[in-house]
Amino acid sequence: MESMVKLAKNFRSFADLAAAYERDRDYRIVRLLRTESEVAILAPHGGSIEAHTSDIARDIAGRDFNLYLFEGLLKAGNFAALHLSSHLFDEPGCLDLLKACQSVISVHGCGHVGEIVLMGGRDAALRESIGERLRGLGVECEAAPAGLDAADPMNVCNRGRGGAGVQLEVSLALRRSPRRALLVRAVREALLVAEA
Repeated sequence: MESMVKLAKNFRSFADLAAAYERDRDYRIVRLLRTESEVAILAPHGGSIEAHTSDIARDIAGRDFNLYLFEGLLKAGNFAALHLSSHLFDEPGCLDLLKACQSVISVHGCGHVGEIVLMGGRDAALRESIGERLRGLGVECEAAPAGLDAADPMNVCNRGRGGAGVQLEVSLALRRSPRRALLVRAVREALLVAEA
């Protein structure tokens, strides 16, 4: 039976994933709505797909911002099975939430060495604001390279009302470190200033 595992790299949409895996057994969707906020914080590869991205997204959202998590629950192989590329991530509940949001930030994991945040997405102003705060707190950050830069308008971080969001690719060392609290602080400060 294990040889029948369906791989996310072959999926073209969320419908493909949902046809292959069972909600609340293989994966979970968490949506926490803050109707007074026009900001959504996403972890589209949360749970065991990209470790600790759900925790970081939850901490950024706090009680202020909308939260959306897609979390892998399989015993093993979550990344291969459930990592639906961000430009294909069209889960209806997520897109419905984003329609009401001006700003979108998605939290991902990357394989870079050391504690670093690679920043992408089409919202240059918000990206710069977060970057300034990260550097001020002593957290290394740089522009994401092509392929991780979330420049595609169909990338889930760019599918809010404004058509531009920010994608944060966070290295495992930083995701595991208590210093990830500095990332959370930088993003929250940038968002609270933007919303004021």
